Amino acid sequence: MKRIASIAELGVNDIPIAGGKAANLGELTAAGFNVPPGFVLTTAAYDYFMEQNGLLRRVEKTLEGIDVSDDRSLQDASAGIRSAFEDVKIPEDLREEILKAYKKLFKNHQDPHLVAVRSSATAEDLPTASFAGQQDTYLNVSSPEELLDKVRKCWSSLFTPRAIAYRSSKGFDHKKVKLAVVVQRMVSSKVSGIMFTVDPNSELPHIIIEAGYGLGEAMVGGKVTPDTYVVDKFHRKIINKRISKQTWKLVRGKGGDSIREDVDAGLSDRQKLTDEEIMALADIGNQIELHYDKPMDIEWCIEDGEVFVVQARPVTTLSSNSKTGRQNHIGGRGMRLEQPADSGTKSKMLVRGLAASPGTAHGPVQLLEENMSLDVVKKGDVLVTSMTSPDMVPAMTRAAAIVTDEGGMTCHAAIVARELGIPCVVGATNATKVLESGMIVTVDGRMGVVYEGAEQAAAETKPSIETVTKSVPVTGTKILVNIGVPQKAEEYARLPVSGVGLMRIEFLFTSFVTEHPLALMEQGRSRELVDKLAEGIAIVGKAFYPRPVILRTSDFKTNEYREMKGGEKFEPHESNPMIGWRGCSRYVSDQYREAFKLELVAVKKVREEMGLKNIWVMLPFVRTVDELRDINVMMKEVGLERGREFKLYLMAEVPCNIFMAEEFADYCDGFSIGSNDLTQLIMGADRDSDRLGKMGYFDERNEAIKRAIEHLIRTAHKKGRVVSICGQAPSVYPEFAEFLVRSGIDSISLNPDTVVSTIGQIASVEQKIILESITRNADR
Repeated sequence: MKRIASIAELGVNDIPIAGGKAANLGELTAAGFNVPPGFVLTTAAYDYFMEQNGLLRRVEKTLEGIDVSDDRSLQDASAGIRSAFEDVKIPEDLREEILKAYKKLFKNHQDPHLVAVRSSATAEDLPTASFAGQQDTYLNVSSPEELLDKVRKCWSSLFTPRAIAYRSSKGFDHKKVKLAVVVQRMVSSKVSGIMFTVDPNSELPHIIIEAGYGLGEAMVGGKVTPDTYVVDKFHRKIINKRISKQTWKLVRGKGGDSIREDVDAGLSDRQKLTDEEIMALADIGNQIELHYDKPMDIEWCIEDGEVFVVQARPVTTLSSNSKTGRQNHIGGRGMRLEQPADSGTKSKMLVRGLAASPGTAHGPVQLLEENMSLDVVKKGDVLVTSMTSPDMVPAMTRAAAIVTDEGGMTCHAAIVARELGIPCVVGATNATKVLESGMIVTVDGRMGVVYEGAEQAAAETKPSIETVTKSVPVTGTKILVNIGVPQKAEEYARLPVSGVGLMRIEFLFTSFVTEHPLALMEQGRSRELVDKLAEGIAIVGKAFYPRPVILRTSDFKTNEYREMKGGEKFEPHESNPMIGWRGCSRYVSDQYREAFKLELVAVKKVREEMGLKNIWVMLPFVRTVDELRDINVMMKEVGLERGREFKLYLMAEVPCNIFMAEEFADYCDGFSIGSNDLTQLIMGADRDSDRLGKMGYFDERNEAIKRAIEHLIRTAHKKGRVVSICGQAPSVYPEFAEFLVRSGIDSISLNPDTVVSTIGQIASVEQKIILESITRNADR
């Protein structure tokens, strides 16, 4: 086997000797795409270096029995191996081969002889796994000695902590994964970026292009926010743009190092690529996808008007592929699969925000300001407000679409809109200033934009729930559905679910009751409160019978209760209601105890008088075991006792629920992870902060959250308790769904519009786990 080969000699079948990156670059070169010229140190060179320096045995000994969950152990092992690589030299004959290839690369070019030195692992860029970014890349390498040093560093980067841990998690044998090194002529990029030939979040037939000034290293590393352009690949038109301000860029310095340089003030706010360049890139992406016959993730750059392709690999986050891969930092993470609207560019875009609930709708704007009557919102209006609150639900149910100034993907407006199945754009900043009552607008909840005028959506032919259900696979993990609005129960009951994992009673208070519970009690109207709650609960219970419906008792915050009719008299003013008098602390207080009992009486009425024994109860925001004991006593007082036909669950959303899961488990039948509040309280990140959300602080995939969830599942199962989750993360992030299944979650409760697609993802994960188990047993 050759130790050094030209990129042009390689093809996609050469992954075992050249690694995924180099093999794909060779394949692209042979197919006629513009790839910077270069050569590759094959795995034969790596093997020779390892053998001549006796490193293989050192690596095996260091990694033998390593616990990859122990960060310190992992760091020490990596440091030891990489230090050993630094202490040895490249054999002289191999050194001469490398320098000869380097000189040949530049025989027709002037100084400086700058190259990029890039790692290419043999398990990298496969359709079933993404090792992207786990090994080192070095730019602007300017001398023979520096080249040799960076080659050695690339080889040693096969043993970074994250590379070791990832291979272990994927079941790759450390000895069998080898590293080739790509050496290419350095391109001095004016603009660079990433392109996906399918939307990796929604899997819509769109080409997603991200672009930023300067070298691509800053953008790929997430250090700058790029422009995002969305191109309809079939109609060959740009359907969305998101222009980001870029104040600095990475460029090649005089000594060859990459340095930061300010972007000219006149360019920082401008579109990085012209529309013609966007379409030219999209054409290249289409051609690459056609060549590989699969969706591709492509890195590109532009130098002196010439487009270079510097990497191409299969997109690994699609439902037909592995659910774990490189995290894509494109915009619109709330997008979900649906028929796209013909948004076009012919109408003026008025505001832009975060895509919170998909769909397209048009109608007259109705601004809703504080102290205004909800009656001003008529059926078919586009509701525009600073931020919604629970008391606005009646108006929201009449709206054709919702637009807010504030909020993120987990804010009230977003959650309710997804429940109602209407488009929603949140975090639009200036919507209440730009949009005026009476103005006709179109809201595109998939793109997160509001257009002037009534844009017509492309014709849609959506299959019925029954048709879709017939093709849904069976899963070992129970799938449940979240419900807020009772009127949707009959429709959602036709979904392929095992029941309702979260029914929010707050919607009944705002739609059926409409007044503060204590105000009703003061007026002697307690029976009216019970009857109205029972009416709403029964609608859902009947629709799903005999499947269980888990009803979460009230979890309003004090500011939300105060806004209800009659609430001002009974509610304190709190500076931070999110962690104030809410949930179980309210139930056990002298001030609210009897009001909470009326909720329990309503549950008993539905179960006993209406025969709907499938109604169970879940408690929110439980802070102490004493609260739980007290509430168990209150339940017995009204005739509700845990048993075979009646279960009590807790929302696991406060860190103490995790730390003391064993103690809490003695007084409940299971836990349901509230990932929004749990993430907020563990990370100290306001769930409604648009800025923190965009910066990545509010993210259920954070390692701290995942460790908390793993601990809860282990502890609960030891006590014979079940664990579910009712946040939206499993439907938004496929890799998070895979994490939950691998951790042993018993059930996952989803928003209705994500049920079918997420079932497919979970079934795929379960099949993969079974195959992995079979493979392990066969190897024994």
